[in-house]
Amino acid sequence: MSSYYPRTKDLTRTRKSVTDSPPSSPSYTDKNYRHERLSRYDSTGESTTDKPLGRTSSYTRRETRLAALNKQEQDSTAKDYKKMYTEALQENEKLKSRLQDSKQELVKIRSQLEKVAQRQDRMSERSTVLETEKREKKALEKRVTDMEDEIKVLTELKSDNQRLKDENGALIRVISKLSK
Repeated sequence: MSSYYPRTKDLTRTRKSVTDSPPSSPSYTDKNYRHERLSRYDSTGESTTDKPLGRTSSYTRRETRLAALNKQEQDSTAKDYKKMYTEALQENEKLKSRLQDSKQELVKIRSQLEKVAQRQDRMSERSTVLETEKREKKALEKRVTDMEDEIKVLTELKSDNQRLKDENGALIRVISKLSK
């Protein structure tokens, strides 16, 4: 009830300021009239005779409701901040894990790229080696054919040499028979 009276004073002051009446102390009858009028209606504008509970209990309920709403708002804002913070942390953790996964994938891709580059280097080395081997093979084949040709010539020369030796021996025998 003590919080009720300052409220009525505020209402009377605002009414007086609205009606532009000079400030004066209200008379006893004015106070009773105002009190009856205010006590007939609660803060929602409904008559107290329509409700089973009196003015004091409806005021207390209203104050309790307002306090509960304020507490809920404070709790909800605090919970909202906590919830937002936890959601932000969770999102941050998800992003960190995705970043870590991306880094690992990047490392894998780089290693694969290096392997491919090494294979290409090997292939290019192999191709140069193959080209070199082909050149060497051609050179060796040419050399072999040249050597085969030389061998043929040498065998011909040997056969000619043997023939000449045989002829020389025959001539020596003929000369030795003639000289006897």
